[in-house]
Amino acid sequence: MKKNRLLFGLILLICLPLMSLSAAEEAQLSEYAKELLNNKYMQENLRLIGLADDSYAKANYDDAVKYAQDAMKNAKLSDDYVSAIDAINAAQARLDQVKKMNAHVKYAEIYGKAESVFAEAQAFCSREVWDQAKASALAVIAILAEIPAAPVLAAQYRVKTWNGVKDCLWNIAAKKEIYGDPFKWRIIYNANRNKFPIPGNPNVVDPGTLLDIPSIAGEYRAGILED
Repeated sequence: MKKNRLLFGLILLICLPLMSLSAAEEAQLSEYAKELLNNKYMQENLRLIGLADDSYAKANYDDAVKYAQDAMKNAKLSDDYVSAIDAINAAQARLDQVKKMNAHVKYAEIYGKAESVFAEAQAFCSREVWDQAKASALAVIAILAEIPAAPVLAAQYRVKTWNGVKDCLWNIAAKKEIYGDPFKWRIIYNANRNKFPIPGNPNVVDPGTLLDIPSIAGEYRAGILED
């Protein structure tokens, strides 16, 4: 009887974290989150719990204990997997953010180091070494913390169309990555006169033209703004 009670407690301990979500909690989860939580380790955990319950009901206590212990191992692997994937996604998002800010050019050494560590995280992930994958992904975020959040100003700008996005020198100069001031449009024009189809007409510029954006106060500029 004592052995039975111990076994029941062990199985209950496994089952508690796996209680069904409420309807409200289920609705709040994204499809991605549901897929992440419903991973192969969790599926195996549920399968083993079923076998443990069945063995317990048939009084096959040794088998029930073994299934229960294996279920616990898979529950732990599921937690490790979810934590690692969350960390890797966060690291990828931070890498993308730095690149979108154009800061990977000015801080090329830091960014390169972060990319290298991120590759290590992905390698650990492919080998299912979840604790090391998570540690490496978090290291990427720590490395990129050295890069300021402010965007790096663009050195060039790829012209888009007037139809739809209303791309013109006035609107280009107003962009925060350019000058943040539409009245500075003439600086861009003067630096790119030979790129205009009619050199004396700043109102006509072909889509796809790569405009140079001069520094006006010694500010650092790098890369092309195309978004």
